[in-house]
Amino acid sequence: MTTARRAAERLIVALDHPELASALKLVELLGDAVEFYKVGLELFIQEGASAVEALRARGKRVFLDLKLHDIPETVKRAAAQAARLDVELLTVHASGGQAMLRAAVEGAGAKTRVLAVTVLTSLDLADLRADGIPAASTEEQVVRRAILARDAGCAGVVASPLEAAAIRRRVEGALLIVTPGVRLAAPAPDAGDDQKRVETPRAALKAGADAVVVGRPIRDAADPRAAAARFLDELAG
Repeated sequence: MTTARRAAERLIVALDHPELASALKLVELLGDAVEFYKVGLELFIQEGASAVEALRARGKRVFLDLKLHDIPETVKRAAAQAARLDVELLTVHASGGQAMLRAAVEGAGAKTRVLAVTVLTSLDLADLRADGIPAASTEEQVVRRAILARDAGCAGVVASPLEAAAIRRRVEGALLIVTPGVRLAAPAPDAGDDQKRVETPRAALKAGADAVVVGRPIRDAADPRAAAARFLDELAG
């Protein structure tokens, strides 16, 4: 595999847009450089399945980031519907419990891989404790949920770059690790960035991440294509 191909496999661009037209404008601007896109709640609620279908029609791979969290039967049926859209990755919340995670895997079938979201990157240990979660550290909670996801048959997890190494070290099995919270440089304290656990793409890979999700640093860049190229350069190693 060439370094360029390897980098393309590792970069997932988040289409955090309010409507399909602006999302597709970014897709067209990025062209062949980016092949994998994340469709999240904002775009999916506005556009529904048409957002996924438009990307698939352009030959793009789709990560459907809905973070499902409901009773097992509801999640199973929702995962089955997502699989019918030919999405490659689908997220559920690990905090939904093992029965729900197993139901998601069953509903998604063989083609759509289920990723369990461990701890949102907007949270830190103080937030977990404020919510009554008895964790010694954020890392401990992430690892605990990664083990739960593995035991339920999930293909992988979503975790910040700061916990990827601990997952690789402490969770047996070939879990796919996808990391949001990736920046070319740490945001300034007053930058309005709500992600608290962040790292660079290169550091995320070194820690054990398989792929990174990048949204605002590309979407809001003066030159999104150049911004994507910088991320791809870091991911080519």
